[in-house]
Amino acid sequence: MTSAAGDLLEHARTELAPGEEHNRLVPAIDAGTAPLAAIGAFAVEELALVPSDRRSFLALAAAAAEPATADFFADLGKGENIVLGTLPALAEAGGFDAAARRSYRRLAGCQAYPSYLAWLALNADPAAVVLAVTANFAAWGGYCATLAQALRREYGLPDGACGFVDFFATPAPDLERLAEQAIQQALDGGKALDAGLEYGRMLQEYELMFWNTLADAHL
Repeated sequence: MTSAAGDLLEHARTELAPGEEHNRLVPAIDAGTAPLAAIGAFAVEELALVPSDRRSFLALAAAAAEPATADFFADLGKGENIVLGTLPALAEAGGFDAAARRSYRRLAGCQAYPSYLAWLALNADPAAVVLAVTANFAAWGGYCATLAQALRREYGLPDGACGFVDFFATPAPDLERLAEQAIQQALDGGKALDAGLEYGRMLQEYELMFWNTLADAHL
């Protein structure tokens, strides 16, 4: 990327990237030392998180001033629709059948991320949120890429159970282009997007809280 928007996105990804030592669950799954129940709980927490994020993304799309920002969040909302159907298979593989999913008590530390994203949908400029979530997705995609391999290699999970992490582990160049267009349109419109870095920092911290809450419960 060589545009002002591309430079800003690259700066956000670099500035906000978490250290490898900050996430305690993904390395344990990668090593095969985390219990299978941690993987099942991950899926059950996501079953609540994904619908909330979908609604937040659609609210951000509706509030967007820039066409590319609206398209960016609309596409994210569509993606959440796609992946929601993949989660029951992952939960089942992790030992959570339908009855266990109904009785599971979700953890506040895992649901803090979607709560903050919902706050952003109500209070933040959507273009600044593009910057924040794009930086966050860089870390999230890396975690999912690690899990996509580890769930097969260490736990013997079938492809059908890995669809959720496979989806997010796959590069999305069209979405990346939309993010750059959205940021550039906002900059061209005279917007200062400094708040996006603070939003991104918070999202990254809530992301780590999600993983480490599961680690505290299962490791």
